[in-house]
This record gives sequence, structure tokens and C-alpha cells, in this order.
Amino acid sequence: MALMRLDKLLAHSGWGSRKDVKKLIKAGRVAVNGVPADDGGLHVDPENDTVTVDDEPVLYRRYTYLIMNKPSGVITATEDAVLPTVLDLLDAADRAPSLFPVGRLDRDTEGLLLLTNDGQLAHRLLSPKHHVPKRYAVRVRGWVTEEDAARFAAGLVLEDGTRTLPAELTILSAGTVSDCEVTLYEGKFHQIKRMFRVLGKHVVALKRLSMGPLTLDPALSPGMYRPLTDDEVRQLKEAAGLAAD
Repeated sequence: MALMRLDKLLAHSGWGSRKDVKKLIKAGRVAVNGVPADDGGLHVDPENDTVTVDDEPVLYRRYTYLIMNKPSGVITATEDAVLPTVLDLLDAADRAPSLFPVGRLDRDTEGLLLLTNDGQLAHRLLSPKHHVPKRYAVRVRGWVTEEDAARFAAGLVLEDGTRTLPAELTILSAGTVSDCEVTLYEGKFHQIKRMFRVLGKHVVALKRLSMGPLTLDPALSPGMYRPLTDDEVRQLKEAAGLAAD
């Protein structure tokens, strides 16, 4: 691995912003191979040099992968002047540089959200040509029928004239309010809500259950998150057609 600046390594490893890291170094709390470091521009080898903060080893992470159970009322963005974002739910130590949500969930939509700074994986997961399925639990005002499922399977023309890719609609219960699951292979703006609107029905609740092989962790209550395991990262990369590291 190529050499990198000490301040960059610390920031990428969850020790705060460049400004935070500068304060750590200035306070004499950072050492490289046992020698106190006083220069954030010092070049170090992440794989072979031992970097510590307060004698605690720094574990370098090239990429960060987090799974979150997104709550309603929070927007899927990196920053906003008015509304809380999914990044605002993270502890300071988990806000790795360039971290972003993979795809968007509406403000009122809940469920599985992947956050990473691995741009290549994110692009593959979202690209329709890689056919990575995203599955949702949907509650609909209106009687959902097998005819609706057939129209989903054929692809629907939305109100702006664009056509969706074929999608899977599974009816769990039908009535004046129906429960179903929808699997998409793309991610148009407000897509599920717009698809049901074409059918004369209104989505009242929406929750993402899975993205490819990654499923929502039942141990995560809304607003909670955790790092992905190495096996989960490997499975996601395989689903996206990428070789595991």
C-alpha cells in the first residue's frame, strides 16, 4: 500500500475531522512506531507502521461500510440546513471522510440503508444493469390485485412517460388497506409510490427490507446502525460483480 499522510490516516480511521486530528497531534497524543509525532504531514505506511493515539493502536480502514435502520422523519442526505440527515445519527467516531448513503429513501420511508465511502460498490449496487434487487414492505390504501402484480411484472409507464423495469409485486393481504412486498431492480425517484399511483392506489407506509444479499438486521431499532461484517461486504461485492479484496 502507498504511503499516506498521518492526518489523513487518522481521519479515515475514525479519529475525527482533519481539524480534530490536528489537535490530537499537537497535544502529543499520537505516536508512530513508538515515537511521538508532531507533524500531520508525516507520511506513514498504513500496513507496516504502528500508529497509536494515547497508546491505543489505530486500525486503518480504507473503506467504511455501515448498515442502518433508517427511521422516518430523517432525510437520506449528507447534510441539510434544516432537516436531520442520516449522517447526523452517526457517532463522531463513525463519520468517516466522504461517507454517503447508497441510494435514497424518502423522508417518511424506513428500513435498510447502506452507508459507505466505497464509490465503486455503491455505483454497482444502484446501476440497473447489474440487477441488484431491493425489496420493500409496502402498505397501500386500496385493494391490490393479481392484475396489479401482472402490470408490475410487465413494467409500468409513469406519469412523466418513463417506463419502469419489470418489478415483482407479492400480495400478502388484500383489502381496503393491502400489505405487499415489492422488489425493484432500479431506483427511480419515489418509484414505488409513483407505480401504485398509476394504479389508482396510495402508499401509506414503506420500508426497505433488503438490498441484494444484505437484509435488515432485526436487532437494529430505527436510528441504530452497525458495521457490516467481512462476510456481508464480500457477499455485497459478489452480488455487484466485484472481486472481494
